[in-house]
Formats: sequence, structure tokens, C-alpha cells
Amino acid sequence: MAVQRASDSHKGDNGKVAIIGGSLHQHGAPIFSALAAESSGVDLIYLALPKIHEIVARMQSLNFQVHPFHGDELQKNDLGPLIEMLATVDCAVIGPGLQRTSNGLGLIRELIESAPCPLVLDASALQEWTLDAAKGKTAVVTPHLGELERMGISPKNIGTAAKKSGVVIHVKAKIDLTAGIDGKIRKTSGGNAGLTVGGTGDALAGLICGLIAQGTPPGEACVTASTVIKRAGTMLFHDFDNAYGTRRVIENIPHVLRSLLQ
Repeated sequence: MAVQRASDSHKGDNGKVAIIGGSLHQHGAPIFSALAAESSGVDLIYLALPKIHEIVARMQSLNFQVHPFHGDELQKNDLGPLIEMLATVDCAVIGPGLQRTSNGLGLIRELIESAPCPLVLDASALQEWTLDAAKGKTAVVTPHLGELERMGISPKNIGTAAKKSGVVIHVKAKIDLTAGIDGKIRKTSGGNAGLTVGGTGDALAGLICGLIAQGTPPGEACVTASTVIKRAGTMLFHDFDNAYGTRRVIENIPHVLRSLLQ
């Protein structure tokens, strides 16, 4: 369930998030995550992505504080500033659109291991070593079935893997599965095939991050975010069939979240 904010709260009290993603040929993934985090109601959003995409990122929201990489891919000299930024936020998404070269994956692992804040790990950050890198941290991984296989985890073993690693595992599928660190699994159904469009997974990661930043426990944040995305898809299908796209899903997040609070 989404968190009600205090009426006397101030800027920053209701969540600060960071999104780290993107590569030379992928700019949309981290932007979708940032837009979804914004739609969750967080106060501040720090978006780090390749320098080549800085202008388009700034054009998506006046609330984004954009921190471009030094170049068009994540580099070693980006890690220091990024880790300093992560020390100031309540939760961060790492992975959407990042390059998957051997060098890039090494940098992603170093970033995860050094991150001082709760994490939502998605896309390129989902590797066979991810649970080891995130062990001991407050973290969520959000694989689809192909990424789960890449991580070396069978769907039937996600509860065991989550309990062993202390990392919440949220598997995206027709029926989403959320394995908590207690090993228990919760199922979320709904939605439709329109949600297979590119970007909905990035939006889910951003929404989970935004909810965690506002105080929702990680497992509950996964279930809530999954419910919201699937319900938004159901609502949009009536007007757009399967062609509603990720941006419309994100625009409907506040409406669906509000309905969950009523």
C-alpha cells in the first residue's frame, strides 16, 4: 500500500531517489524509471545517464536533477560522484539501459557493492553475481523470466534464493511473483499483453524505488507497484487496445495509487 505523507512535512521528507542507467543507444529506460518514481510522489529525483542524453532527460521533467556521466557510457571515473550521490538518497535504481560489456558489468558490480542506500536492481544489473553483490543490503531485484535464468535461478527456487541472500526477488510475468526475505511468495495477477511494450519494466523499477523511498517495505513496494502497473494497463486497454505504451501507464500511476488508498 502507498504511504500517506505527514501534513507538516518538508521538501525531501517524502523521498529522494536516484536513477542510474542508460548507454549510447538507450536513453528511454532510465527516463521511464525516473518518471515512474516521480509519479509515485517522491520529492526529489536525481537522474544519472550518458552525457549524450542529458538534454533529452532535462526535457522530460522540470523536477529532474540530471547528473550526466563523463561520456556516453558509464566509466570508472563516474563511480566516485555516483556513490557520493547515492549517500544522499533514500533509494536508487541501478541498471536500466546500462551497457553490458565486460567492463560495464564490472563497473555495475562495483557500484552495487559500494552503494550505501537501498537498491532496486533491474535489467543490466541482473547477472549471476547480483545476489552476492547485494547481500547484506536492503535490495530488490526485478527480473523477467529471461533475466532470472541469466541469474541462474529457477522460478521454483526464488523463495529459497531470496531467503538465502536477504534480497527481495520480484519476477515479472503474466502473474508476477514476489519472494520476500522470509522466503514467502506473493502473487499479483491482472494486466494484459499491452504491458509487453518496452519500458514497462523500467517503470515498475522506478515505482518500486519511489515507494521504498517513501517508507514502504521492499516486499510490499513490489506488490503495490505490480498491482498499480497491471491495473493501469487494464484501464488503458479500453481506450487504446494494446497500443497504450509505457508513458500512458506512468501517467496513470497517481490515479491508481490514490484508488488503493481509498
